[in-house]
Amino acid sequence: MNTPASGSSHAKIILIGEHSVVYHQPAIALPLPAVRESVTLTLRSDNVQQLISRYYTGARHDGPQQLQGINQLVDELLVRFNAADAGFDLTINSHLPAERGMGSSAATAVAIIRALYRFFDQPLSHEQLLVDANISEKIIHGNPSGIDVATASAENPIWFMAGTQPVSIPFHLHGYLVIADSGIHGQTGKAVRAVAQLRETDPFLADQAIKGLGRLAYTAKSALANDRLADLGKVFDQSQVFLQRLGVSHVRLDEMIGIAKQNGALGAKLTGGGMGGCMICLAANEATATQIRLALAKSGVAQTWLQPLKSEEH
Repeated sequence: MNTPASGSSHAKIILIGEHSVVYHQPAIALPLPAVRESVTLTLRSDNVQQLISRYYTGARHDGPQQLQGINQLVDELLVRFNAADAGFDLTINSHLPAERGMGSSAATAVAIIRALYRFFDQPLSHEQLLVDANISEKIIHGNPSGIDVATASAENPIWFMAGTQPVSIPFHLHGYLVIADSGIHGQTGKAVRAVAQLRETDPFLADQAIKGLGRLAYTAKSALANDRLADLGKVFDQSQVFLQRLGVSHVRLDEMIGIAKQNGALGAKLTGGGMGGCMICLAANEATATQIRLALAKSGVAQTWLQPLKSEEH
C-alpha cells in the first residue's frame, strides 16, 4: 500500500446544450481546472474506515444517505483489491458547491478512484476510470448521461450527444470564463419537467428553442476550435434567450447576467439545469474578468471563479 495516496479532479460546466441535449441535440461541457477536488487516503493501524469531509466526518458507513453512492463505489473497489477490512482515513477536500451543475459528485468519484488505485498500487486506465465512476453516479443520479464523469477526468472540452460516447473536441481559445454562483440550489428535475410541459402546451415554441440550442452548439464548437471568443459570446447570449423561452432561467440569474454584460462580458448565460445554480460569462482579458467579478460581488454574489481559457497549444 502507498500511504498517503492522493487523487484529484475538477469541476465542469455545461458550455452549451442544457435541456436540448435531452432531445437528441449536442452539448459541450468544459472542464474547470481552476475549481479543484482532491482526495487523500492515509493508512490506519486499526480496521476503521473514516471519512473526513466538509459535510460529514466519522465512520464511513455511518454517514448520511447522500454518501450511499460514494460508499458503494469504495466498497466495490475494496472487494476488487481484496482489502475490504483495510483501515484508512479518506479525506475529501472540495471547492465545488453541491447542486450547482458543476459535477460535484462526478468529481468526487474520479478523485476517490484515482486515490484508491494509487493506495493499492494498481494501474488505472481512463476507460476503467469512467466505468468505476459510473458505479456511484448511477446510485446518485439514476441514469447519468456520462458527461459529468467524462469532463471531470478530461483536459479539453467534451462534445456529447445522447446515445453516443462523449468525445474530446479541438480547443484553441484565449480569454477568460467567469463562473458565478447565484446562491440558489439548481432545480434540474423541476426544470426538465417544465420543458417537457412546454413541449405539450406550446410545441412550436419549445421545438424552436431546442433546435436553436442545437444549432448554437455547432457554432460554439467551431468558435472553440478557431479562437473566436466574440462569436462564442454571441452564442452565450442567444442560448440564454432560448433558455428563457424554455422557462428554465431564474430572476437572480437574469440579474447576474445583466450585471456581467454591463461590465464588459462578451456573452453570458445560465449553466446547468437552471432555476438557480450558476451563471457563466466570457471576458476578453483578466482585467475585464476581474471587473465583472467585483461587480457581481457588489450585487451580493458570494462565490465566483475565474478560469483562463488557454489554447491546448500552450
